[in-house]
Amino acid sequence: MSSPNDIKNGTVIRYEGALWVVVSFQRVAPGKGGSFVRTRMKNIQTGKVVENNFKSSETLEFEEVMYLKMQYLFTDGQLYTFMDTQSYEQVEISKELIEESVPYLKEGLEVTVSMHEGRALAVALPKKIEYTIASAPPAVKGDTASGNVTKEAVMDNDLKVQVPIFIKDGEKILVNTDTGAYSERVNN
Repeated sequence: MSSPNDIKNGTVIRYEGALWVVVSFQRVAPGKGGSFVRTRMKNIQTGKVVENNFKSSETLEFEEVMYLKMQYLFTDGQLYTFMDTQSYEQVEISKELIEESVPYLKEGLEVTVSMHEGRALAVALPKKIEYTIASAPPAVKGDTASGNVTKEAVMDNDLKVQVPIFIKDGEKILVNTDTGAYSERVNN
């Protein structure tokens, strides 16, 4: 038995007789009352997503999960294929299981895949991912005077990110996968 404070993304919990994978979580410590963990969980069998709060004093049954380093290869639109970097075995994961990660995926990206009983359940992305700017409109004189100091740029995998106006086509940037925001420019 484990504490809700041990929950992280990709954790598999046996709850109400079913297996659930934690999609997102937040620890909350209100000024009054006990702390709790707010979770968003997806049922492994049905795909149903629920939000649930677990008091810190509760005990939960965590299932054994293996975390494997894998490389993203390609998608057919519904299934996303990843390859184990050690054994070269390939695993397919449905779009529904990894919806939050899909916009950040690009060919060759190394991720951590949560596996339970030989089945892929979730993908953990690196905190920051490097992208190349595919297209960014040029800065217009006077933009900074109006307070508009960002512009929308399209990355090499079609992800759209608000970037500072000095960013140009072909430049490399880091994007924070927690927020989806521009982090910094990468110097070559």
